[in-house]
Amino acid sequence: MSTDIEIARTAKIQPVAKIAEKLGIAPDDLNFYGKYKAKIPLKYINETKIPSSNLILVSAISPTPAGEGKTTTSVGLTEGLNRIGKKAMVVLREPSLGPVFGMKGGAAGGGYSQVIPMEDINLHFTGDFSAVEKAHNLLAALIDNNIQNKKYSLNLDPRTIVFKRVMDMNDRALRDNVIGLGGTGNGVPRESGFDITAASEIMAILCLSKNLMHLKEKIGNIFIGFTYDKTPVYARDLKAQGAMAILLKDAIMPNLVQTMEGNPAIIHGGPFANIAQGTNTMIATKMGLSLSDWVVTEAGFGFDLGGEKFLDIKCKYADLAPSAVVLVATIRALKYHGGIAVADLKTPHPGAVEKGLENLEKHIENARQFGLTPIIALNHFVWDSDEEINVVRQKCADLGVRFAVCDHWAEGGKGAEALAKLVVDAVENSPSAFQPLYDWDWPVPIKIETIARKIYGASGVEFGPKANADLKKIEKLGLTNLPICIAKTQYSFTDDPTKVGVSTDDFYLTIREIEIAAGAGFLVPIAGDMMRMPGLPAVPAAEGMDIDEDGVIVGLS
Repeated sequence: MSTDIEIARTAKIQPVAKIAEKLGIAPDDLNFYGKYKAKIPLKYINETKIPSSNLILVSAISPTPAGEGKTTTSVGLTEGLNRIGKKAMVVLREPSLGPVFGMKGGAAGGGYSQVIPMEDINLHFTGDFSAVEKAHNLLAALIDNNIQNKKYSLNLDPRTIVFKRVMDMNDRALRDNVIGLGGTGNGVPRESGFDITAASEIMAILCLSKNLMHLKEKIGNIFIGFTYDKTPVYARDLKAQGAMAILLKDAIMPNLVQTMEGNPAIIHGGPFANIAQGTNTMIATKMGLSLSDWVVTEAGFGFDLGGEKFLDIKCKYADLAPSAVVLVATIRALKYHGGIAVADLKTPHPGAVEKGLENLEKHIENARQFGLTPIIALNHFVWDSDEEINVVRQKCADLGVRFAVCDHWAEGGKGAEALAKLVVDAVENSPSAFQPLYDWDWPVPIKIETIARKIYGASGVEFGPKANADLKKIEKLGLTNLPICIAKTQYSFTDDPTKVGVSTDDFYLTIREIEIAAGAGFLVPIAGDMMRMPGLPAVPAAEGMDIDEDGVIVGLS
């Protein structure tokens, strides 16, 4: 069987200028990054056109080591929609190097449902992650420089600083450290640490900005800490926002590439959904809706994380509503949630599929709490038995949800035509009645408990000592009306990653602390032992990668 990278190389890639022509974009307006990648200026966003276009959100059941194929399905569905005569494009997030070289691999789709050039997209692409990292770390440097230089000091108390540094690689050794050691010329010693770039507040701001001036304003609102006399300090107090915006002047423009079947694709922004909001930029989504009639986008991890944040945070900030929701599942993943070990997932086991359907059913229930009835896309593998597939088909019929078996990995758009037709039917005959889960003006604990109870199925929420102190700080800063972006394990509805499927026991979500992302415009309650700097697995994917003297890469997936 060919690998994803081998399949990607078989595609007849077109110059990106030809892809832009299909969208009515003049070549002179493109900012080219070689022949196959380009940035689109923001002037192509048409707010008048957006309401007449259809936004399709692709989410999934709770992730498993077996994988679900959410991005692959998003690309395949886009190909399928174009094959049945719809003007469609896919809008996705950019991959982070940490997962690419760690455990998850790339994020350009798979098989014959990929965005290309696959190697470029999965590596440095157009430099957006680097720009976010540099802008973020510029602010970090300015903070420590201000503490060091007493003449111009804001009197910032180092013990209160909450802004860490970032880098785009999984590196657990950087989570907590002491900086400024080595003498008075090296700064003031203090505790600090690193987050991964995907969790950077600058990344979140990029993804929730309307334009460059809005981005600059939001950067200025980043909360840093307090002075010794308890006055809050923001990035604007350091006059940092202008220089940081300069570093992001190109990164704010969405990136145009193509699918393997030559359809337009926009890839822009890359926050994770387990530690951030998990969706591409507001600008990219609006650009897609301005240039196409159908836009397929995905939100990271399961519907309880990326899906909920897409609907409760992004949609409200962007004044958008999805026309339909697709939930991706696989027989393998359902068997995993049904108690089957990873090594045995290719062995037919209809009973385990039946048990694992509890997880899918909970995600369906969650989508309906937003007024949305999802379409179920079963990402098909050759070892799936007919009996197992029929178990899922019957359950979907019992629940009154549309269901399609998809072969887009092996067949590209042809394998997703059935799904595409169901999506069109849902949009035309079952209009969305989208409504957010909570009101932003509710008290912060109530908003957190609403997500925990309704989406995760928790009996309640337990706030730790630091979380309670953070609640008081949020009240003092006047930020209680911000939405909630919970950082939580993606593998479970609980805060315990080992509890897969759906917990039958009463459980309480434990909130350890609440980070303040005043610039991005949300609060980040951190559940359980969740870290905002991931670690590499015991055997990182990097160990299987290589490059030859001709520059041919192997092992990238």
